[in-house]
Amino acid sequence: MDKFKFENYRFENLEVWKLGMKIIHEIYKITKNFPKEELFALTDQTKRAGTSIVLNIVEGSGQPISKGFAVYLHRAKSSVLECIACIKIAIQEDFIAEKDVELLGHLLQEEYFKIIALEKSIRK
Repeated sequence: MDKFKFENYRFENLEVWKLGMKIIHEIYKITKNFPKEELFALTDQTKRAGTSIVLNIVEGSGQPISKGFAVYLHRAKSSVLECIACIKIAIQEDFIAEKDVELLGHLLQEEYFKIIALEKSIRK
C-alpha cells in the first residue's frame, strides 16, 4: 500500500488558506503563554476561532457553486474578527504584550482583506 499524502486538494492552492495556516500556528504559539486557568476559556476560544478561519475556507472550497463558497468565506472573515477580539482581550488582561502579537496582528489584517477580495471576486 502506498503512503497516503495530504496534498493536491483545491483549498491548498488558495492564498487565504495558506495565510490561515500561518495564523493558526501563531495562535498556538501565543496561547501557550496564557494562564492555565484560561485553558478552557480564552485559550480555547482563541484556538477555535483561528481554526475556524481555516476550516471554513476548506469547507467552502468544496462547495459545488460559488455562492456556497462565498457563505463560508463570510464565516471565515467573521472568525478573523473573533480572533482579533480574543487577542485584544488577552492584551487587556495582561496575558500577552501587544508587541508579542505584532506578527499575528499583521497576519489577521492581511487575511481579513484577502478574504474580502476573494469573496467579492467569486460573487461576480
